[in-house]
Amino acid sequence: MLVCIRILVITIIGYYLTGCGAVSPMPDNDTSSVTPIRDSKNIMDTRNSLFIAQPVPSEFSICYGHTCQNCAHVSLDKEEWDIIRQFFDPPAGSPQREREQIRIAVGMLEHIVGKKTGTANDKGENFQGLGLEGQMDCVDESTNTTVYLTMLQGDGLLRWHVVDQRTSRGISSFQAPHFTAVIRDIENGIRYAVDSWFLDNGEPPFVLPLTIWENGWKPEPSL
Repeated sequence: MLVCIRILVITIIGYYLTGCGAVSPMPDNDTSSVTPIRDSKNIMDTRNSLFIAQPVPSEFSICYGHTCQNCAHVSLDKEEWDIIRQFFDPPAGSPQREREQIRIAVGMLEHIVGKKTGTANDKGENFQGLGLEGQMDCVDESTNTTVYLTMLQGDGLLRWHVVDQRTSRGISSFQAPHFTAVIRDIENGIRYAVDSWFLDNGEPPFVLPLTIWENGWKPEPSL
């Protein structure tokens, strides 16, 4: 019995230190709409409305509270969205440059949306913000980042990339479960993880080839 308890404690600690969410069913292959990774029929906000699957700046949803337990509807006015659009002016001359524009834009969207939804104090990973209001795990983060990317794409701001299906790494590769948003280079088909889970709210996410991310990549610890 004592051995079982020890194993359970180690598993829980490992989850919070190295993994970001329970294994969940992945969304379908339709990248034209966004739904939370877990069952969207159970994701209701205080107005009893479902997660908005076709996000636009004037009306979109984000989720938080670990595995999208909570949902909030958000609206950006023209001035707020113009802040985002300026990061793509002039348009990128290369895919590499556009990925940097995407990083900056997603970070700013997190900053703006965080103040509207109470998620501004979200801490990187899970353990640092354990128990804090508005804390997000990678299921929340990958869903929200996909919402932001979809809005950028819908406004014609992406020239070199398209939004791809979210993906995960985990049990099948003997790693802690982890999810990420994904973009795909139109020219060569290379997919890139857009991963904001490791960072505090508002910091530009990491963008790296998905094949590297799938092999268990994580950022080097800061000194």
